[in-house]
Amino acid sequence: MQSIKDTDFYDDVLKELNYSFGNVFILSGIIVSEMNEGVVFSWEEHANQIVKDVINFTGSDGSDIVYISHRINSYSVVPTDWLKFFKNFSLKGYGIVCYKNVGFFNVVIENLFFTKKIRRFGNLEEALLWVKFLDTVET
Repeated sequence: MQSIKDTDFYDDVLKELNYSFGNVFILSGIIVSEMNEGVVFSWEEHANQIVKDVINFTGSDGSDIVYISHRINSYSVVPTDWLKFFKNFSLKGYGIVCYKNVGFFNVVIENLFFTKKIRRFGNLEEALLWVKFLDTVET
């Protein structure tokens, strides 16, 4: 479980957003988030700021962006806040990279709130390959 910073994928990062609660990496058509250990991720305290910063940098409403939650640390998400997130930021797809089996349960819960493409992956490389696959399917 290493950060994207410690991989060759970091060369593709266009912008890195650093927050007290975690880091967000913007690539072409992709956002990779890495939240800090123990964070209780909410719309008001975390996601709203990320969305504003991503929109400001990319000029996108998110409909052409795939969000990858790279869960290198253990943290939780306020489930009902997913409704606020998806209402304010449309996404092309959503991927979750988790290294523990408990992550599968999170995918099931989050899938209740997200109606588009959502997938779970065992590593970051698989998730990024999936994004490339999505691009080839839609063109």
